[in-house]
Amino acid sequence: MSNNDIYQSPLSARYASREMQYIFSPDMKFKTWRKLWIALAETELELGLSENGKPVVTQEQIDELKAHAEDINYDVAKEREKLVRHDVMSHVYAYGQQCPNAAGIIHLGATSCYVGDNTDVIIMTEAMKLVRKKLINVINELAKFAKEYKDLPTLAFTHFQPAQPTTVGKRATLWMEELLLDLNDLEYMIGQQKLLGSKGTTGTQASFLELFNGDHEKVRQIDGKIAEKMGFAECYPVSGQTYSRKVDSRVLNVLSGIAQSAHKFSNDIRLLQHLKEIEEPFEKNQIGSSAMAYKRNPMRSERIASLANYVIADSINPAITAATQWFERTLDDSANKRISVPEAFLAIDGILDLYLNVVDGLVVYDKVIYQRFMKEIPFMATENIMMDAVKRGGNRQDLHEKIREHSMAAGAVVKQEGKENDLVDRIAADPAFGMTKEEIVGLLEPKNFVGRAPQQTEEFLSEVVQPILDANQDILGLTAEINV
Repeated sequence: MSNNDIYQSPLSARYASREMQYIFSPDMKFKTWRKLWIALAETELELGLSENGKPVVTQEQIDELKAHAEDINYDVAKEREKLVRHDVMSHVYAYGQQCPNAAGIIHLGATSCYVGDNTDVIIMTEAMKLVRKKLINVINELAKFAKEYKDLPTLAFTHFQPAQPTTVGKRATLWMEELLLDLNDLEYMIGQQKLLGSKGTTGTQASFLELFNGDHEKVRQIDGKIAEKMGFAECYPVSGQTYSRKVDSRVLNVLSGIAQSAHKFSNDIRLLQHLKEIEEPFEKNQIGSSAMAYKRNPMRSERIASLANYVIADSINPAITAATQWFERTLDDSANKRISVPEAFLAIDGILDLYLNVVDGLVVYDKVIYQRFMKEIPFMATENIMMDAVKRGGNRQDLHEKIREHSMAAGAVVKQEGKENDLVDRIAADPAFGMTKEEIVGLLEPKNFVGRAPQQTEEFLSEVVQPILDANQDILGLTAEINV
């Protein structure tokens, strides 16, 4: 049956990877629910939950649950949800149909948020790990680019006006530095993740205290055991029915930061492509415009910017949700969470694939870069020219005024007459400077104007970036194929 007659999210159809889509898939979600139910049952068995001297949970029941942990009977759960209008209880019922001996102890003592919230934390953590992997690979590709072009002088811009030169590689370190800030935030949030645990309907664990006949010490051990079984260090020490929705807001703030960095990069590439200095990849059969066949539109960078705008805007969703929760829980978070959190991750996944694809195929036009550099460098070299003339016996104040006059005149020729910059000719013709044109041109060597840009790039790569790459060799080597 075709899906062409119903809405499909572009994040799945066009942008996000299969790997990220699986993390937010029903399979991942409901298999995790079953793992959590098994963890709860094992914990109750280990803590000796019993009634009239007989164990309430048996190893045979747990073995039965484990036997059907992966083969989810979706059809049964779907039909049951139509009847009871409750997703968790529908899956409890469906699991019980497969495990008749264990049906009575599935979800024992828990509330819906036991599976719902713990699964959300697990899924977000796995998604952040994938984002981290891709982010480090983008940094790796940028490092290669920066190293290759660390010595290539280029005109720098402030306010998008020509400014003191830098190098192409040094500019790439600025993109990397922002991503490293994002990586720090991301790693911090991964390390901060805790499970909700099993705290009951208002977070008091009253149901478990009842099950364990008032034994506080046994109830106190439940969360730690569940966390350990699910691969986490700990659970939140206190909660209402849910973990604080501020957790979602903090996670999406990190994704928003990555989106901001990617957007900045994409803007720079789009501007550089306009200047014909650097271009993103353009495939042999790619069409730039339906009307203008010659065009090479920076569509990948534009798509990065477009998706980044979405993530930045989407990050306000969990912030509003966190701010408007009531007491121990309300359900006005549910529909929003189902959309805002997965789609932020899917969009960031698409952004990082595009980022990796663009950096891997950047084309640098060094002759165009040199040509633009040389059109502007006479203005920027005036301080050097003046100092050299002073060394030859000139008066610094007189020469400063003459350079100002020559610069204004040369600027007018460029802007008003559309001619080439003739500042060098004007200075060479002025006897006050006592310099030939050849001597002045000799001062205009591009590498003389980039300061410590090459050295800064080398130091940044070796001291800051390389240790991170060395520590993550096992996840390097990703390539990104974009769908459209």
